[in-house]
Amino acid sequence: MFTRIIENKIKEKIHGGKAIVVVGARQVGKTTLLKNILEGLDYLFLDADDPTIRNLLSSPNTEQIRTIITDHQIIFLDEAQRIPGIGLTLKIITDQFKHVQLFVSGSSSFDLGNELNEPLTGRKWEYEMFPISWEEYESKIGFIKSEQQLENRLLYGFYPEVINNQGKERETLKNLVNSYLYRDILAFSDIRRPEVLEKLLQALALQMGNEVNYNELSQIVGINKITVQKYIEILEKAYIVFRLHSFSRNLRNEIKQNRKIYFYDNGIRNMIIGNFNPLDLRLDKGALWENFLVSERLKQNNYKETFSKMYFWRTKQQQEIDFVEERNGEIFGYEFKWNHKKMKFPQNFIETYNAKGFVIDKNNFRDFVKI
Repeated sequence: MFTRIIENKIKEKIHGGKAIVVVGARQVGKTTLLKNILEGLDYLFLDADDPTIRNLLSSPNTEQIRTIITDHQIIFLDEAQRIPGIGLTLKIITDQFKHVQLFVSGSSSFDLGNELNEPLTGRKWEYEMFPISWEEYESKIGFIKSEQQLENRLLYGFYPEVINNQGKERETLKNLVNSYLYRDILAFSDIRRPEVLEKLLQALALQMGNEVNYNELSQIVGINKITVQKYIEILEKAYIVFRLHSFSRNLRNEIKQNRKIYFYDNGIRNMIIGNFNPLDLRLDKGALWENFLVSERLKQNNYKETFSKMYFWRTKQQQEIDFVEERNGEIFGYEFKWNHKKMKFPQNFIETYNAKGFVIDKNNFRDFVKI
């Protein structure tokens, strides 16, 4: 059991008059976290994977809900996205049963986000949950062991089940990809051609950390540009990939519309392309390092509520900075290097934005991934 960063934040909100909603990809530990928080308390557990529960909670009236809840003061609804119209049902509970503390988990934001946002406006605290963060990992196993495991984490990622099955990482990742990545996406979206989705994911995985061109992707995959964009948005909602947009404010020669695509987890990405070779034998070592750092920074910014905005920067003259962060009105530029190298940041970027530049390598990365 890993202690999760958001655990105490959730505990502080209990009996605060709003539903507590935790969303994220399947198997990142949402159910485990909430059950741990509720350990020792009397609560009603409703598993929406159970057809009986789905039928009971599909558009019930107030009296039917009262019969289900009985005298319980804590309700935990798991996999809520599987229940049609669940947002209105939860709205009735929060409005009509003020004594009840609702806990809700959802394994994707396909329907959950749309179903919940309007009915539960002002009635919920929502938290995103990701695979284990480096901070959570190091806190559990210690500095030395985490240092020894750095290469494995770059290859196999941070899903709890992967970490807990040493020696069976590939088999575990294969099951994760086949069970949730494809199954959930096809179940909760209108994608009807799995082979196209698989081809797009492979193309994105091979371009990880690079700027992506939707026209180019449409030619590779064999679908039009608009469909490519739609599919990528679905992959984002499924917590598989996320986009960084280019940073642009003042300079005329900055690239303004481009975007990079990263994976939330290195292990999922490597499973998609079927490559778990050691780092020394890989041509994409730099890309794996960059993806690890950016995804860890995203987790930290989210969990710690820094309100930082994340970008990359490039000019038409090919000047580039891997990662740019706007935080509290200041601009910070970061270059990612596996091995320490001295480098100069583009002077026009530093001067124009009064920015500070840092090189992040494997000797100093902890300061970057543990805000």
